[in-house]
Amino acid sequence: MPRTNPKTYETSTPAKVAFIGLGVMGYPMAGHLALAGHHVTVYNRNPAKAKDWCAEFPGHASAATPREAAQAADMVFCCVGNDDDLRAVMLGADGALAGVKAGALLIDHTTASANVARELFAAANAKGVHFVDAPVSGGEAGAINGMLTVMCGGEAAAFERAKPVGMAFSKAFTLMGDSGAGQLTKMVNQICIAGLVQALSEGIAFGQKAGLNMEQVLDVIGKGAAQSWQMDNRGKTMVADKFDFGFAVDWMRKDLGLVMDEAKRNGSRVPVTALVDQFYADVQAMGGNRFDTSSLIKRLR
Repeated sequence: MPRTNPKTYETSTPAKVAFIGLGVMGYPMAGHLALAGHHVTVYNRNPAKAKDWCAEFPGHASAATPREAAQAADMVFCCVGNDDDLRAVMLGADGALAGVKAGALLIDHTTASANVARELFAAANAKGVHFVDAPVSGGEAGAINGMLTVMCGGEAAAFERAKPVGMAFSKAFTLMGDSGAGQLTKMVNQICIAGLVQALSEGIAFGQKAGLNMEQVLDVIGKGAAQSWQMDNRGKTMVADKFDFGFAVDWMRKDLGLVMDEAKRNGSRVPVTALVDQFYADVQAMGGNRFDTSSLIKRLR
């Protein structure tokens, strides 16, 4: 599978942008910005990945630190692993905030806590810089195809600046509320996915034990009320016991940990989510850390 599939890009004024973090998601997202006509400078903790990206997208540049990447940018996009990674590339002497100019815009696509989003929003404001928390949904395929769903938190004016550029890798780019609201929306997304995948796992395992042709069953019930994205995109690979792709169990457990922490803070009750989180721990114990999240069914076989 190619790392970035070109698409039809909406017209927007070319911008000077930086992209920090060239992982599974960030690499193709930065690629779409380049293909859409923006001037891109990339930073990655492993410089070999940045070198590969620049070879694939000639005419663009890499930088040795987040600070250097951000210095000439009107907008700085970021997609890293967790809260600590985010602080490492944003704060400190070599962080993006140390280099970015006043009036610039930081857009963070990391799935992180609402607390760190608010922390960075405040740190950016203190420097006269705008910050939008903007976690994404759609997985690796969504990033490659430029069809991510982006959930944003922050000020409306900053969001409106970010949207035309961010649509290079998105199919939807929506303001959900104040700073942190994007991260909270992503938590709702992960709660819903966790329950759906467990239910789909139980249904498929039940049907197989009952001797049904589960590919046929999925075709039939997928036309009714049981239909879901998970069923359409993961059902038949679950039947075939294929999990070497997609959104890793380790990442899902990180995301569900954020959900649990926020639920404790706001008093929410998420008993099914807590249970499914432990089921994912079982998959990790089976060596499935990098399996797709649909691998929950392996516990039932």
